[in-house]
Amino acid sequence: MSEAGGGPGCGSPVPQRAPWSLVAATAALCLVSATSVWTAGAAPMSREEKQKLGNQVLEMFDHAYGNYMEHAYPADELMPLTCRGRVRGQEPSRGDVDDALGKFSLTLIDSLDTLVVLNKTKEFEDAVKKVLRDVNLDNDVVVSVFETNIRVLGGLLGGHSLAIMLKEKGEYMQWYNDELLQMAKQLGYKLLPAFNTTSGLPYPRINLKFGIRKPEARTGTETDTCTACAGTLILEFAALSRFTGATIFEEYARKALDFLWEKRQRSSNLVGVTINIHTGDWVRKDSGVGAGIDSYYEYLLKAYVLLGDDSFLERFNTHYDAIMRYISQPPLLLDVHIHKPMLNARTWMDALLAFFPGLQVLKGDIRPAIETHEMLYQVIKKHNFLPEAFTTDFRVHWAQHPLRPEFAESTYFLYKATGDPYYLEVGKTLIDNLNKYARVPCGFAAMKDVRTGSHEDRMDSFFLAEMFKYLYLLFADKEDIIFDIEDYIFTTEAHLLPLWLSTTNQSISKKNTTSEYTELDDSNFDWTCPNTQILFPNDPLYAQSIREPLKNVVDKSCPRGIIRVEESFRSGAKPPLRARDFMATNPEHLEILKKMGVSLIHLKDGRVQLVQHAIQAASSIDAEDGLRFMQEMIELSSQQQKEQQLPPRAVQIVSHPFFGRVVLTAGPAQFGLDLSKHKETRGFVASSKPYNGCSELTNPEAVVGKIALIQRGQCMFAEKARNIQNAGAIGGIVIDDNEGSSSDTAPLFQMAGDGKDTDDIKIPMLFLFSKEGSIILDAIREYEEVEVLLSDKAKDRDPEMEGEEQPSSENESQNQSAEQVTSSSQEVDLVDPESPEESSLNSHPESSESLSPAEMDSAAGISPSEQNSNPTESHETTSLDDECTDLDNQPQEQSETEEDSNPNVSWGKKVQPIDSILADWNEDIEAFEMMEKDEL
Repeated sequence: MSEAGGGPGCGSPVPQRAPWSLVAATAALCLVSATSVWTAGAAPMSREEKQKLGNQVLEMFDHAYGNYMEHAYPADELMPLTCRGRVRGQEPSRGDVDDALGKFSLTLIDSLDTLVVLNKTKEFEDAVKKVLRDVNLDNDVVVSVFETNIRVLGGLLGGHSLAIMLKEKGEYMQWYNDELLQMAKQLGYKLLPAFNTTSGLPYPRINLKFGIRKPEARTGTETDTCTACAGTLILEFAALSRFTGATIFEEYARKALDFLWEKRQRSSNLVGVTINIHTGDWVRKDSGVGAGIDSYYEYLLKAYVLLGDDSFLERFNTHYDAIMRYISQPPLLLDVHIHKPMLNARTWMDALLAFFPGLQVLKGDIRPAIETHEMLYQVIKKHNFLPEAFTTDFRVHWAQHPLRPEFAESTYFLYKATGDPYYLEVGKTLIDNLNKYARVPCGFAAMKDVRTGSHEDRMDSFFLAEMFKYLYLLFADKEDIIFDIEDYIFTTEAHLLPLWLSTTNQSISKKNTTSEYTELDDSNFDWTCPNTQILFPNDPLYAQSIREPLKNVVDKSCPRGIIRVEESFRSGAKPPLRARDFMATNPEHLEILKKMGVSLIHLKDGRVQLVQHAIQAASSIDAEDGLRFMQEMIELSSQQQKEQQLPPRAVQIVSHPFFGRVVLTAGPAQFGLDLSKHKETRGFVASSKPYNGCSELTNPEAVVGKIALIQRGQCMFAEKARNIQNAGAIGGIVIDDNEGSSSDTAPLFQMAGDGKDTDDIKIPMLFLFSKEGSIILDAIREYEEVEVLLSDKAKDRDPEMEGEEQPSSENESQNQSAEQVTSSSQEVDLVDPESPEESSLNSHPESSESLSPAEMDSAAGISPSEQNSNPTESHETTSLDDECTDLDNQPQEQSETEEDSNPNVSWGKKVQPIDSILADWNEDIEAFEMMEKDEL
């Protein structure tokens, strides 16, 4: 690889240190010549409209950043629904999500270089002074090494990079003397103890004050970390070494990357999601490009761009070849098993993979980037935002959306590489959706459920660090930015590092001699710019022709389930008995069951129990049919249970100054007006007296024609509903009396009736946890007249009311899919037709709080029996009818039928292991065993 001046020419070797755009690395510079070809397929956007959209992005940033500074600073993050700061330890724990918070004004540091990109240099100078004056990095708090590196260390380095650039220009930051760099160095040394492992992989967490392992540290006992957590350090650590001359940081980051490379699966060249930091054993052996691995691949390619080390490009190309061979199933990107890469490990995708089309642009592989990006855009057009996870048939798997920027990032990359104005329209859609559905008076709120439009009291720092940066750059022309963006590279948090670092303090050997590389043909590596004549045929509609087949891919999908087809039905024999067709009184069916090794037992309580012993089947094929029948019966049980559950509802505050921007997640009721079948209910709210609503109201004049607020407890929900209905209320909202409860940390539950006929209740009833209820109560105290909308999902805002507000330019996720545990010796309880009091698959009253939705799904209808020691997971799902049915995973719900107590319903379960006849299945099924702890 030879050095060359200026940018690389098309068809010429790529220099190690080229002034590549962060947006487009190798391929994008060569793709500039193809811009005119692409723009012919779509109407160009005028400069005036681009400027208008750019100004809109500036106003949105002002709204978010201004409210953080006014209501939250110096806290780490803003809570936009309650207009206050999120301080670690003062709010209910959110688990691993809180590991990003270190009491170091996270959002301010993460936003530093965004201020410069958006031409807010005065605000940047003020922000730097606040960081230097107020931020303390010596706090007794346990933080994520990964998050602290990309957000705080990256934010300080990005701020330093642009501070010295502004100082050189001579107008701003003339007083600056590398103070941010000194803070970054201090933080770097605080993170180094995490690398004290035999492998060189860092611990996932560290105490900023006490480090690792000390009793005061409260960390250092972890054994596992994710691949991205250990492999997303090289840019920040190498930059810190190059800026300061302290080589130790780059050395540690390189050692971690070397170890991950050595531990890749050699036959597939894939890496797993989670690895043991001491032994190097893969803990989770599924592999993809989303959560847990994503930025590892990103940093291999970008480390080559920033540092000019060929070994990083070799590694990236090796991995990329494996990704396109096994994981890429255009337009999908599906996880596989590293040892059996032809076997899918999931039937769903997570939102973090939305960065991958942008990385493919950097690689120069444009066609699959267009395909995957278009598929993601179609999902967004259906749900307004990209759900945290969605299935292969584009249904919601995890309904949250924490305002992630990865899709905007890929949109920006594709536009810069192609010049296709289509991506400007995509960006405009993102802006419109953010303002329409996520904007609230105190900022922008994450979506708790994209289906209902309900909000979460959360605005992560990456929203300001990345989203506004990419959206502004998408619409900005070169002259709109006060510096040359092509002189910098984006980190995974969109922080800017100067490319001149590649020739500064090069004390690290460029060629890694400690790693062994597989012998690969040079044809696997793209050492030159791609030939645009091959990438872009002389067809002005080329890009459009790639997108067009995907336009309706989401709407046309019909979730039939994955049905395992019998091999030609064994020479014309009858198809196997399906669970949905089974009748316990049919002698032919009983004979088929016997052949499959399934016995039918009538219990004294009227239930019918099915028990399968594979060893009693007539043949191995019949045993397989029997196992499949039992799986279908479990699935049928699960579906029947789900049909009794109701999805979450929404309470939307529509009066001034909220105008529909605040949407609260509400639990439904099993009685009263069904909001999914009738028009929403809109009205002003009023508190009932007595507040518990357990007797005749003493203030009927206050609630008549309004939506009554009542407190949970002391009587049945149905009784409360009748009392407020008799007083003239048009609806009711029950607020939890458990102070501090929140839909953020507790599962939703649906309010049950009182065991009597509830047809007399005609008004809608919804339930709010204490935190969400307090938002309405606080609004009443401040504004007196508060109007809300009760609906099955959030509605569009009232344009007339919205028009009354003049926005100020300065200051305005898990449930996994049910993983069935089945076996060759299984029991399923059915209800005898003569026992009408039982449901179709028997249930037993126990506490449901101990069961996750996945556990409840897989446990439904399976009765207790003897249990052996080796349950084997089966991941075949079967559609139980021929119609398209919505298989969205609903949030976990809980039924309450008593006053203050919470008796719930769980479903008995007991499953037994597969006999030797199914031993040949074990290798394939093993691929799924690690998925019980899948998290984003």
